[in-house]
Amino acid sequence: MSRRGTAVAIALLLGAALVAAGCGLGPGSDVGSVDLTVTREFGTVKVTESSGEANESDTVMRFLEGEVDELETRYGGGYVKSIDGIEESQRGGHPYDWFFYVNGVESPVGAAEVSLTGGDRIWWDIHNWSATAHVPAVVGSWPAPFTTGWEGHKSVVAVECKGADDACATVRGALADEGVEIASGSPKGAIRVLVGPWAELRSDPTAALLEAGPAESGVYAEFAADGGTWRLVGLDENGKEARTFGAGAGLVAATRRYEGPPVWLVTGGTVGAVRGAAEALDSGDLRDHYAVESEAGALTSLPLRSGS
Repeated sequence: MSRRGTAVAIALLLGAALVAAGCGLGPGSDVGSVDLTVTREFGTVKVTESSGEANESDTVMRFLEGEVDELETRYGGGYVKSIDGIEESQRGGHPYDWFFYVNGVESPVGAAEVSLTGGDRIWWDIHNWSATAHVPAVVGSWPAPFTTGWEGHKSVVAVECKGADDACATVRGALADEGVEIASGSPKGAIRVLVGPWAELRSDPTAALLEAGPAESGVYAEFAADGGTWRLVGLDENGKEARTFGAGAGLVAATRRYEGPPVWLVTGGTVGAVRGAAEALDSGDLRDHYAVESEAGALTSLPLRSGS
């Protein structure tokens, strides 16, 4: 074979190797549609939302760049400074920064390192993080993570009932309506949904994080003993008590212990409050909320605004 023929053969072999490795040959094939939501103040103010096709070379950061009008980054493109002119800042002595969630779970790595899968729900929010810089899970991307899984893990889902059978049936029905198959028992690595009065749930190590405040749980709510029962207390963005809700107030929230799967809490001070919380499991009620309080069919987004 001539030198030229040898060179051509080597080039072809190298090209084939690159294709096999999926390296450097364009954007790659589509992986499916991805939803993007951008908000302010813990989801209470919508900035933009869109849905677009992602490909196998896209990351959360690259997808964001393609979907918003203006994006400013720092630290080599790995950290978001500003989206559509809304910039990290200090306001009234409080720090405001951008945070993002993939399928309702806070990412353990930067946006430039997270690849996308079809069906992913990406949520960016800028807020005051005085109380905590770590909100491990949120409910506002429902039906994710139940339909999508989390951090590459399959969506094995377990519902654990603690003395609220009617509410448990409602939770199971809401998940089934989204096409979610519920595992029997509570397999290791499952996304757990704990359903029951707070008196029953608080002994669970992950649920008990609420009693240590937002810095541990990422949930801006707690329960206060009230005679023989418990009352839901809403916290503001600074982690301060802002409002004690009525006896019928229920809570839908999500948290996570260490690096384990997210755990959802459908709870309240009474069985009736738990039932009301279970009825909030739909996109219309949960969309873009970090957590929600439910009472008599009315919902309140958590955290509350300071002074409310």
